Amino acid sequence: MSYDNAPLVKTDNGNPCHIAIIMDGNGRWAKKRFMPRVMGHRAGVKSVKNIVEFCNEQKIEVLSLFAFSSENWRRPPEEVSLLMKLFSVTLGLEIKKLAKNNVKLICIGDRSAFPSELQDKIAEGEAVTHNNSGLTLVVAANYGGHWDIAQAANQVAIKIQTGVLSNAVITEALISEHLSTASLPNPDLFIRTGGEERISNFLLWQLAYTEFYFTPTLWPDFTPTVLQQAIDSFKGRQRRFGRTGDQVLAKTNSL
Repeated sequence: MSYDNAPLVKTDNGNPCHIAIIMDGNGRWAKKRFMPRVMGHRAGVKSVKNIVEFCNEQKIEVLSLFAFSSENWRRPPEEVSLLMKLFSVTLGLEIKKLAKNNVKLICIGDRSAFPSELQDKIAEGEAVTHNNSGLTLVVAANYGGHWDIAQAANQVAIKIQTGVLSNAVITEALISEHLSTASLPNPDLFIRTGGEERISNFLLWQLAYTEFYFTPTLWPDFTPTVLQQAIDSFKGRQRRFGRTGDQVLAKTNSL
């Protein structure tokens, strides 16, 4: 993306085109209720369904959800195992519904570390929904921003070594073309639930000019109403992409 040509206006209805969310707080939600952590993750799945449905209805183009980071392997083995099973079961149950509702599923991250059954479910979900033209649902699983940039650089290096790219100058555009999100617009709005205010290695490259919104709401309690509050906050912001506010107003008024 060239920031010289960066858009100065939002979509026709003012909504962000691409919303990215770190779904934080499942474990704390369960702990507050004296439940096992896995119950919080199961409650979180319900929130995922509601938010996907809402974004599809609101004609949001892309919704990216951080489901499992490359650092989450450090969690207790029993919790990781339960998360893998929950992910697999949820995919198995929801693929047909996604297809029926014209939602396209894309999973980003290093899926080679997942159990073969889960890898098969991911591949099936992507294949079944590939031609859908509604909401694009991006699930980041075993994903990290550092990993994404490193794998993009590695792809470029291999292409240079093998002659696919000759005399290549490594530019921002070239790196962007090899990121796992190369086919997607960068996020317009980033949301983190659960009260933490950091991006935790999520879409590091892609969030360069994204608007941030942090909420104390724990993910299982995150409803379309809370999402709309974040969208309303986004609508009230002026996106300058390095320009001055006067420049933005001048260009906007000329459209």
